[in-house]
Amino acid sequence: MDQETLGSIVLLAIVTLISVVQNAFFASKVEHESKHCNGKGFQRPGSSTFDRVYTANQNCGHAYPTFLAMLWCAGLLCSQAPAAFAGLMYLFVRQKYFVGYLGERTQSTPGYLFGKRIILFLFLMSVAGILNYYLIFFFGSDFEMYIKTITSAISPLLLIP
Repeated sequence: MDQETLGSIVLLAIVTLISVVQNAFFASKVEHESKHCNGKGFQRPGSSTFDRVYTANQNCGHAYPTFLAMLWCAGLLCSQAPAAFAGLMYLFVRQKYFVGYLGERTQSTPGYLFGKRIILFLFLMSVAGILNYYLIFFFGSDFEMYIKTITSAISPLLLIP
């Protein structure tokens, strides 16, 4: 793989690898709680702590494919740096959701809502990249620099809760 191609995806790959480590952390929490409850297997009905950890892990796992698809589409079709920044923010929010879910379930709500907003931002970046492709294809107008400037300027606004 040449350096130019690698340079255009390296940030996305780093965020993806960090997300894999986070998934392993979540799985280890489920395993630890399962062993803590009874010591032999994974199915521990009746343990509210295990149920919360297991449910938080499942909820994070259900949104994971959507996150990966939006991260890579936004990074490849629009701009890598803002997409990677939004991806890191999503991982932080997902951690906040997971930890919040272990307490009272109402503590996880801000993380959930913030995560939805980040996924929407990545989706809009992807749509902007696709629209730019078709503008170039049909009209010869390239708005890539404008789109990159706008997404770079808007991505720090994701920090506002």
